[in-house]
Amino acid sequence: MKKIYYNKVIRDRVADKMSRNGVRFLTKKLSQKAFEKALILKVAEEASGVVNAKNRQELVQELADLLVVIDEVKRVKKISPLELKKTYGENMAKKGGFSKKLWLIWSEDSGYKTNEKTGK
Repeated sequence: MKKIYYNKVIRDRVADKMSRNGVRFLTKKLSQKAFEKALILKVAEEASGVVNAKNRQELVQELADLLVVIDEVKRVKKISPLELKKTYGENMAKKGGFSKKLWLIWSEDSGYKTNEKTGK
């Protein structure tokens, strides 16, 4: 039997489905702290699924998966809808949306720190 090591958090029904299909596997229950860390990593995993979607149907599926993970992050981190809505509004007021469809090619180093990885 060939084993594939995933080492990632999975949704509740995935293990149930594997059991029903006779697939052998090993899981463990995470501590709250480890779960929260794994959940944040899951956001990146699901976001990469959005990036790699090949058609509209896959895109919708991947966006739905991402929303499930985001909702769980909000729940475990106790982020209220009001807190998120307020911060969303502040973010939009400060940075705006994407209606202008702008692509930044380069900028002078102004000391601004982004949380995204750059293509240097």
